[in-house]
Amino acid sequence: MHQFKQLGIWKKSRLLCSKIYNITATFPSEEKFGITNQLRRASVSIPSNIAEGSSRNSNKDFARFLEIAIGSAYEVETQLLISSDLGFITEENTIELANLLEEIIKMTSRFRATLL
Repeated sequence: MHQFKQLGIWKKSRLLCSKIYNITATFPSEEKFGITNQLRRASVSIPSNIAEGSSRNSNKDFARFLEIAIGSAYEVETQLLISSDLGFITEENTIELANLLEEIIKMTSRFRATLL
């Protein structure tokens, strides 16, 4: 068992969620049940899977949840790029969030490798 609240990947993922919620608050209201909802759910999935995986009894199980978290991070990245294409998010914000996502993905991948 790991203490997920002490993991840097979990902390950074929570930060990402806050940033996603703040950015999507500016999206058009007609996107409330569209890309806004998708982005928020995918971003919440990252720290949630890290936390859930940390409770597992085996490193193999934890590694599987980390893999799911990485998949959610790529989902967020894709949705951010689409949001940028649609003009919902500035290029500056897109770059900032993409860089944070890249950092989370790399950290999670490295941590996952130590479990296998």
